[in-house]
Amino acid sequence: MVCAMRSLFLAETCKETQLHAFDPQPWLQVERGKFSSQSSSSSYSSIESLIKVAEPPVLPFFKPVDYVDALAKIHEELDSCLPHEKSELYLFQFQVFRGLGEVKLLRRSLRSALEKSSTVYEKLIFGAWLRFKKRGQEPISDLFSSCTKCSQEFRILDVTSEIPIQDSEATDYCNSGKIEESNIVFFHVGEEYIACDRQKIANLSPPFKAMLNGCFTESIQEVIDMSENIISPSSMRAISDYSLFGSLKDSLSVDSLLEILVFANKFCCERLKLACDRELASMVSSRQDAVELMVCALEESSPLLAASCLQFFLRDLPDCLQDEQVVRIFSEANKQQRFIMASHASFSLYCLITEVAMTVIPKSDATVSFFKKLIECASSSRQRQLAFHQLGCVRLLRKEYDEAEYSFGSAVAEGHVYSVVGLARVDFFKGDSHSSYEKLSSVISSHNPLGWMYSERSLYIEGERKMEDLTRATELDPTILHPYMFRASFLMRRQKPKAALLEINRVLGFKLSLECLELRFFFYLALEDYKSALSDVQAILTLSPGYRMLEGRVSSVHLQTLLKEHVEHWTTADCWLQLYEQWSTVDDIGSLSVIYQMLHAAGSAKGVLYFRQSLLLLRLNCPEAAMRSLQLAREHATSEHERLVYEGWILYDTGHCEEGLRKAEQSISIQRSFEGFFLKAYALADSSRDPSCSETVISLLEDALKCPSDRLRKGQALNNLGSVYVDCGKLDMAADCYTTALNIQHTRAHQGLARVHFLNNSRNSAYEEMTKLIKKAMNNASAYEKRSEYCDHGLTQADLDMVTKLDPLRIYPYRYRAAVLMDSRRKEEAITELTRAIAFKPDLHLLQLRAAFYEHIGDVAGALRDCRAALSIDPNNPEMIFFHNRVNS
Repeated sequence: MVCAMRSLFLAETCKETQLHAFDPQPWLQVERGKFSSQSSSSSYSSIESLIKVAEPPVLPFFKPVDYVDALAKIHEELDSCLPHEKSELYLFQFQVFRGLGEVKLLRRSLRSALEKSSTVYEKLIFGAWLRFKKRGQEPISDLFSSCTKCSQEFRILDVTSEIPIQDSEATDYCNSGKIEESNIVFFHVGEEYIACDRQKIANLSPPFKAMLNGCFTESIQEVIDMSENIISPSSMRAISDYSLFGSLKDSLSVDSLLEILVFANKFCCERLKLACDRELASMVSSRQDAVELMVCALEESSPLLAASCLQFFLRDLPDCLQDEQVVRIFSEANKQQRFIMASHASFSLYCLITEVAMTVIPKSDATVSFFKKLIECASSSRQRQLAFHQLGCVRLLRKEYDEAEYSFGSAVAEGHVYSVVGLARVDFFKGDSHSSYEKLSSVISSHNPLGWMYSERSLYIEGERKMEDLTRATELDPTILHPYMFRASFLMRRQKPKAALLEINRVLGFKLSLECLELRFFFYLALEDYKSALSDVQAILTLSPGYRMLEGRVSSVHLQTLLKEHVEHWTTADCWLQLYEQWSTVDDIGSLSVIYQMLHAAGSAKGVLYFRQSLLLLRLNCPEAAMRSLQLAREHATSEHERLVYEGWILYDTGHCEEGLRKAEQSISIQRSFEGFFLKAYALADSSRDPSCSETVISLLEDALKCPSDRLRKGQALNNLGSVYVDCGKLDMAADCYTTALNIQHTRAHQGLARVHFLNNSRNSAYEEMTKLIKKAMNNASAYEKRSEYCDHGLTQADLDMVTKLDPLRIYPYRYRAAVLMDSRRKEEAITELTRAIAFKPDLHLLQLRAAFYEHIGDVAGALRDCRAALSIDPNNPEMIFFHNRVNS
């Protein structure tokens, strides 16, 4: 029977595309409330096209083979370079962190580039870049108005005040405005004769001086015809006034100023030209103004006007790249025009434009033209590596394989080894997979192997060799998604669903990925587990509300709507019970799904739910999605005091702790509430270095617990209160807090209670307490790590090995194992253990420990390199600064 669900699903896919049609009947052929009786083998057959894993994209990033060495060199150059060179170096530090996927670090590099900007052009470019990275946060920009750093990104710069008046512009005019008869010269313009002071006009430029005082005929003429110089009588009068008084009238129109600018440029009147340039720059107020005036600025070499126009283009990113006139300006600018528009920051400008274009119009002709300009702007090997590689990626997307091959080859020739991935992909698309395999094999044999090398090579072989490469890729870099996805898909096609789910859950346990959630969604559909499938699609929609599955062909919202018809409906009470259950089992993805469902129920308290959603997203390391949820919480707040709390959390999460604290106090002054007291306690504990503030934090948390709230939040408050009591040495009171929290199903309180047992010299009780948490929690890598502190060496090692298996991004196990190896005098193995983690995880503590090991074995160069790389990650770390200075001396 062909049910409504199947027909709707097919209609959706047919409506959106006629390509890649598939038949979902065996796994979606259900009547409302009834499950299919089709055989499972039929389901597996139908699902195969949906769980086929596409080859990973060639990433358009700067990816040095040894990022530690690259960061160290940049840090060394920053120490010795001239001030005006710093912004460009921070730009490349940004590119390295971008290739590593380190969002916080790359933003800090952009912030540093902005702070070290020495020209107005750099300020415009890096300010716009940071604003683009924060797109979507405009509704909360008002909260940062008091922050000087943040206001730099959102405010409009007064370009004219950023560039000081030059000596050539300064004039000393003392004139009554009267012209002596002996000095009068008339300029004939149209039907009018404009009286001017011959000597004052002569002083405007060398050409006028030669014409009026030299051996030219005009030097003895009383009337000079200027009709052929495209100047109006009113503009000529304004020029005469300028020659007398040294300033332009405020009442001049844009058209008049443009006439004067062209005139000044033609007759080399530099002071007059600069005055016009400043006036025109101050009159740009919209993108349309900028479009019209930028052409003139480039033709007449007016840098101030060009900078002012550029500001409005950059403020309107990415929308302005849909404007053909703007695209033409950027894509047709020659070297001289680029210098007028951005001075020495042309490469930075086109880096920004190309990144935005790759985001919104990756396959367009405009994007290709922008990258060509980027290559023209490149003046160093690093710059050419980036520009050629990124152009290769665009050419590959456009299926222009010969052009892509040239670009990737040029990047490789400049030293960008990762571009070999692009060359291999081109060979594969041309039908020569053997050449692809050989290229990557050559890279593996010539360099210290990295995970991406094996992952990429696996694309060009089959059978056991493919699986061996995928396994090796995961060993070297467990953060690469493709090996997990391929193995899971392979197992599913072999009708091993449990093994397939275990494999995809491995990566979802430590890295929440939309692609992996989508793949698991289709696994659940094949297994006819519609409840779990619905949970995953709702988690996807939480992370990315506009996400489309099957390579963009099907709306996730539509799939969610279809699935809801075949899953039991939950009441609001059911949802809260489910949320308590998911929360108590530390199932954060499941909790996200429940909250999504609650948000779309009639009459829900959206502000509170969006706030809970943001807390979960932060725990799942999804800061951008969490900030979006906080913004929505603010928008849906039902009272002033509630809105102030959400604003406080927004400020706190963006590094404005004191401002967040003030919002909490304002909220409490309006109404005493759990969330107001909780925010104040949290912000105060984080911002104050005074040990005596612990008593204040305790009092605030106790006040919070007296206010109405649900068990989830009260459990969190009890857990935090217990931690403060432990820090104050009040272990009995801490134990009471943790026990009360456990009684209301706050599972994480086991960890606090274990700490109390340990401090009471009951190591075994601490171990048992953590074992309870491990059994209850779905995501329990942190629990294994904590339990390792409460057992003997053999069990510690086993627990930490389990941590690395569950979450390879947790760094403590690597440091512990390396320290044990160093203590055992197995120095090379100790360094190898750290190097294994550093290869995919840029971390201060890993680099610091390896630097100490290098120093211990006498490798000063290695120690210094790691110190510099670590300071690139945290430039203000006092221990690292001291260590670096010691090693460097």
